[in-house]
Amino acid sequence: MRIRALSVIASIPFLLLSFEAAAAAPIPKISLGISQSNNPQDLATSLQIMFLLTILSLAPAILMLLTSFTRIIIVLSFLRQALGTPTIPPNQVLLSFALFLTFITMSPVINQIYKNAYKPFVEKKISQSVAANNAIEPVREFMFRQTREKDIKLFMNASKLPKPRVKKDIPTMILIPSFAMSELKTGFEMGFALFLAFIIIDMVVASILMSLGMMMIPPMMVSLPIKILIFVMADGWYLVAQSLIQSIR
Repeated sequence: MRIRALSVIASIPFLLLSFEAAAAAPIPKISLGISQSNNPQDLATSLQIMFLLTILSLAPAILMLLTSFTRIIIVLSFLRQALGTPTIPPNQVLLSFALFLTFITMSPVINQIYKNAYKPFVEKKISQSVAANNAIEPVREFMFRQTREKDIKLFMNASKLPKPRVKKDIPTMILIPSFAMSELKTGFEMGFALFLAFIIIDMVVASILMSLGMMMIPPMMVSLPIKILIFVMADGWYLVAQSLIQSIR
């Protein structure tokens, strides 16, 4: 005990020296502020940073409205509800699966953007405006293939714009909601087809239980394992993923 007490007493001067050194060290100061600048380049850099932050905040909306993500997540959500397992798979798994399916279906468009816009711009072969035009063109072509003319006409009339002669006359701000509406319709159609198949199983199970006089047994308790068994035996996830990939032109 005496040896421990002596060691603690002997370490006190070293602790005091370390505290004094820490107190004498300069403390960094971080501040954000707006000050006057005489260099126009500073303003351009600030605007670019603000534009980049705005794009990052709108990234989820861009992902959902400019890609096939909307259709995929709607179909997967319908499938989960039709199976009777509203929390299985979890939301994180379902969203991640939909996200990777989106990357796979959008890979041709992403490759075109990289080849025609990003790579030349990084190599300083084209300007920023040309790169933006080259990047939006494959996205517009993809959206046009999935969008119904009826939806485009609706938003063109709502905006009171003249009738377009070619695709280039249709603004991107009109094409985006038209594409989103078409994707919602297609997703609900595919989801209804999935739902209908599982509803038939529920009706058959309920009819059998009623004919056997087992009215006290909930039909969902019997139909749920049957639906899961049929879905697994038919390799349902493979069929759903294949249908989603083939439905995207």
